[in-house]
Amino acid sequence: MSKNSRAVLAVSALLSVATVVAVHVQQRRERERLHSGVLRDLERQRQKKENIRLLEEQIALTKQLMEEREKARMEEGSQQS
Repeated sequence: MSKNSRAVLAVSALLSVATVVAVHVQQRRERERLHSGVLRDLERQRQKKENIRLLEEQIALTKQLMEEREKARMEEGSQQS
């Protein structure tokens, strides 16, 4: 085998190996990106549930406050009579 053919074979083999490695690295990055997307979605869902819980708690507290104010107004009205 001539030196030129050996060089071409070596370069071809190196390019093939480099291509395979690059594809594997790209696939790993893509897998990690997809996984981080799932984690972000789970965090968003958790945050949404927490926001809904806080909103319901706030609604309940507001309702309780309104009832207490109404009760206080009624007591003031009955004391003035």
